[in-house]
Amino acid sequence: MANHSEVHETTAQCKNDLSEQIKAATKNNHVRAENTQLMLSYQKGQITMTEYKVLLCSLYEIYQALEEELDTNASHPAVAPIYFPQELARVNSLQSDREHFFGSDWRKKVIVPAATHRYTQRIRQIGRENPMLLVSHAYTRYLGDLSGGQVLGKITQKSLGLSSKEGISFFSFPGVSSPNRFKQLYRSRMNSIELTEQERAEVLEEAVSAFEFNIQVFDDLQKMLSVTAEAVDQSKSRTVNFPSSPIMHFTMGLCVAVATIGMGIYLM
Repeated sequence: MANHSEVHETTAQCKNDLSEQIKAATKNNHVRAENTQLMLSYQKGQITMTEYKVLLCSLYEIYQALEEELDTNASHPAVAPIYFPQELARVNSLQSDREHFFGSDWRKKVIVPAATHRYTQRIRQIGRENPMLLVSHAYTRYLGDLSGGQVLGKITQKSLGLSSKEGISFFSFPGVSSPNRFKQLYRSRMNSIELTEQERAEVLEEAVSAFEFNIQVFDDLQKMLSVTAEAVDQSKSRTVNFPSSPIMHFTMGLCVAVATIGMGIYLM
């Protein structure tokens, strides 16, 4: 049976673990991310098809940047321990989901707000200049997806009335048999990364920034959708007749949104 000194030593060691320090440093940011309007809609099971589609577009851009930089820096001493492309990579899943909803020419229909562009720019910048900080973004994205993936996948399927798993493969990790065990492995690998005190502080600061980038993306998506909905409502009240296709209305709304408030929507 462990004595008090052993328990105290173990507790102290846990507090010094990088994964625990990131968790503590980003606690408030995590709460704020969960309370964005888009995420609250998710938690209430009220996510709409339009919300999900634009979210997929942003997630694809974010993961494409993250995974390309992780691949490029796979041998970096801070990246190698947490490099699990077979188990965690999301780009192919997101590509499959977008093809399901947008068709084979989905690349022409990519819609992301300015916040997504800023997020991917930051990921590519640190990939070039300071790959150690990729640890913060990988932890924030992958462990969050592993933690909520199965639940959010079921919510999405039910909310959108999908009869199959097509379109929601992003939430599935076929290479991970036990999310909880894998998260333990991932955290232990993170904790094995050798960092100076200054480097550790930089990683923690970047983890906070990663959450802030995600919050900004969620908020920008909600603003974009709100302006789009308002534009569609206005277009319905006019005498000019447009096709009633939801895609047509959505496209019209985006055009009006860009012209009206210049939100920095990027069409790729």
